[in-house]
Amino acid sequence: MDSLTHIVLGACIGEAVAGRQLGKKAMLIGAIAQSIPDIDFIAAFFLSDTKDIVAHRGITHSLLFVIVVSLLLAQLGARMFRDRSMSLKRWILLFGVNMFVHVFIDSFNAYGTGWFEPFSSARFSFNVLYVADPLFSVWPFFAALLLLIIRRNNLRRPLFWKIGIGLSVIYLFYALYNKWDTDKAVRRNLEAQHLPADEYFTTPTLFNTLLWQVTVRDGNGYHIAYRSVFDRNDKMDFAWFPRQDSLLDLVENKDEVRDLEQFAAGYYTVDKRNDTLLFNVIRFGQIAGWDNPHARFAFYYYCDRPGANNMVVQRGRFEAWDRNTTKSFLTRIFANGR
Repeated sequence: MDSLTHIVLGACIGEAVAGRQLGKKAMLIGAIAQSIPDIDFIAAFFLSDTKDIVAHRGITHSLLFVIVVSLLLAQLGARMFRDRSMSLKRWILLFGVNMFVHVFIDSFNAYGTGWFEPFSSARFSFNVLYVADPLFSVWPFFAALLLLIIRRNNLRRPLFWKIGIGLSVIYLFYALYNKWDTDKAVRRNLEAQHLPADEYFTTPTLFNTLLWQVTVRDGNGYHIAYRSVFDRNDKMDFAWFPRQDSLLDLVENKDEVRDLEQFAAGYYTVDKRNDTLLFNVIRFGQIAGWDNPHARFAFYYYCDRPGANNMVVQRGRFEAWDRNTTKSFLTRIFANGR
């Protein structure tokens, strides 16, 4: 998830675990603890672009990292705050719960997390939440804001952190239900349209869990469609995208290709733009694909162009985004799309 979500959620958890012992300092420590796994951004300073892409959310998002670092920081916290009635067990909970929640909720969006690094390079990605979803984050945000404002001895403090965390959990279950319902509709369509039934994934479009991208892998390419939870017509209109992976033979840096293929986990296309090969990772979605079924993909990597791929994950998300795109986005969600 985005950094702000981790900060406010960490502040609420900090209040829940240690607010009575540490006061508002518990919120600060919780916010820091929740942000620690993202320390892997430092790797970008000394790794190549593709190595950095593969390494992100790797070892620092593993269960081993959570356990080891929680124990170390708990010892440090206990030494620094000896005058507080705070047991070592509670310190471990303060750091451990926050870091575990970080790596847990990160696995619900498209990038995926390496829970079992360094023993396994497998990435866990449930594709349930977009990386920044206001309806998931708004509740702990306002809860954390209120907890900062009101006094430490206010009897309503537990109510605020419970509401902030509880409503986010409820929204997560709502998102899971929407994905389950979308997957059911996909399977009906695959059967009716005679498409492969086991090679597909669904992922939410940006900032919501109401409009979903559906990607079906079939032979040498992919069928992509969109479904809103409000659609009355169950039929999905798929657009075809060829993989064109033979173009990767033209790439000189074969290590770069291997890294990208590992990161894409089998869902990618290759095309040319101005004589430059682009490697597109499909699971990050299209650029306003609900408006233009054949739109380009949001994640694209320039092959054989060192230095041209800064902020590669983020740069395509809002290309061509304007008032008309926003209108078509809302129309596709709420006007049944048909």
